[in-house]
Amino acid sequence: AMEKTCMSVFLLLVAVSCTLAKDVGKKDTKETPAKPKLPQTLSRGWGDQLIWTQTYEEALFRAKNSNKPLMIIHHLDDCPHSQALKKAFAENKEIQKLAEKFILLNLVYETTDKNLSPDGQYVPRILFIDPSLTVRADITGRYSNRLYAYEPSDTALLYANMQKALKLLKTEL
Repeated sequence: AMEKTCMSVFLLLVAVSCTLAKDVGKKDTKETPAKPKLPQTLSRGWGDQLIWTQTYEEALFRAKNSNKPLMIIHHLDDCPHSQALKKAFAENKEIQKLAEKFILLNLVYETTDKNLSPDGQYVPRILFIDPSLTVRADITGRYSNRLYAYEPSDTALLYANMQKALKLLKTEL
């Protein structure tokens, strides 16, 4: 008898919540016209005020022609490490300010260019490429098994590496 009562109460709750959910949906559509969904910006949440390139080819072209280093961030929307790094990156004012000196690209897919996965295809990874279009193998994170990986706690290292990429640019060109 107890099980039957519990089941009845459960089904009643389900029915009530479904009805309420329908009502809520109806009210909203009458009062406010549906807002058109804005297309996702190229920043994908990594820094909306920064200028991001759309493709690897465009990024390479702009790096070469502007004489700025290119910073490529590989990440995935459903990867908790990528999401955590994105949040740390976007909320770090120093990183956001320094990022303005780079050509920026963030990719949620792998490119066929083997240079962009020198030690494997993992996310998140951040690579620096100089205007001579060379991947900077000397600018890495702190993990020997994933050279270009950064954790949210590595923002100071990432910032230092961004500075290093800019400094190398001045000394080598």
